[in-house]
Amino acid sequence: MLNVAIVGTGGIAHAHMQAYQTLKDRCRVVALVDIIPGKARRFMEEFGLSCDTYEDHREILPRQDIDLVDVCTPPYVHAQISINALRSGKNVVCEKPMAASLEECDAMLKARDESGKLLSIIAQNRFRKPIRDLKALLDSGIAGRVRHAEIDSFWWRDHCYYDLWWRGTWEKEGGGCTLNHAVHHIDMLGWMMGLPDRITSVLANTGHDNAEVEDLSVSVMEYPGALATVTASVVHHGEDQKLVFQCEKARISAPYDVFASIPQPNGFPLKVSDEAFEKRAAEYLASLPPLRYEHHTGQLDNVLTAIEKGEKPAITGEDGRRTIELITAIYKAGSSRQPVDFPLRPEDPFYTVEGIRAHVPHFYEKTVSVMEQAGEMTFGSDLGEKKEGQ
Repeated sequence: MLNVAIVGTGGIAHAHMQAYQTLKDRCRVVALVDIIPGKARRFMEEFGLSCDTYEDHREILPRQDIDLVDVCTPPYVHAQISINALRSGKNVVCEKPMAASLEECDAMLKARDESGKLLSIIAQNRFRKPIRDLKALLDSGIAGRVRHAEIDSFWWRDHCYYDLWWRGTWEKEGGGCTLNHAVHHIDMLGWMMGLPDRITSVLANTGHDNAEVEDLSVSVMEYPGALATVTASVVHHGEDQKLVFQCEKARISAPYDVFASIPQPNGFPLKVSDEAFEKRAAEYLASLPPLRYEHHTGQLDNVLTAIEKGEKPAITGEDGRRTIELITAIYKAGSSRQPVDFPLRPEDPFYTVEGIRAHVPHFYEKTVSVMEQAGEMTFGSDLGEKKEGQ
């Protein structure tokens, strides 16, 4: 039985707690931490837990009975909490984004290596069937090489979304929709295609004058023989999120869709898809093993298994760092209005939190700061997943 401490008991911690309850035969939550007085206790009562509560994560560090620290705080403290936990001999799973800068990512990786403990970064979408299937199809080579990827990270957030105390500032949120929403889709792009050679970006704030950060960004990434376009947004009604890969032999996407053009002698396509290709793709996906768990439960199951078996988790600190490198390059390109080449090196001004804050645009000043907000947290598009009963 593995003992877990959750640091930060806001909205996303509820998804983690529901996962731990599903996995209750293998783990138990023994400590909750939140800097807001009484919030951890309310969380404990909501889930019917019997555990200790704290207002400072440093109070749990001396405890020898904690196997895993789960960091669910605002992004600006991800690095320090993770590093402290690793150095105290505890494994760490940290919510996205991994950290606010590449310098912080590298410090987290160093603490992991020196401690010999596990570090995993949350990217729960990799544990969703539509995304697992899309990655498998790309890796199979059935569709040929990618020529263009279209990543639409479309979200919608009302003006009051940025009234929460830590949102909407470069200091505490670390960025806008590119870092805190599109991080999911940018992680998936990096997982499927790796780092590009170059990136060009534009940043804007079109509808949230209570936030310093961007609410819309558009980027073009240059890969050898391919381009990727990435739109990050919290101004898109309907949240019509998708990942579309135009390959040599077919278009494949999530939500799941396949279309393979049939050429005419003059090079123009027929208006129908190649049924033989569609059948081959469907048969390949049908051969894949089922996912026992999906979303956060899928990833936290993997983390627990990695701890139990002494293995690497499916999503490592290096995976989290790659996503931050892509996002940092978007901010640099959008701030400088110049293309940015990879990799970003330690001497780059955007390598540090201080360098980022000194160079990014402040679109507006934050004018409202509330400690808590009512309402449920939603997780965007279902990406074509079947609902219960379908």
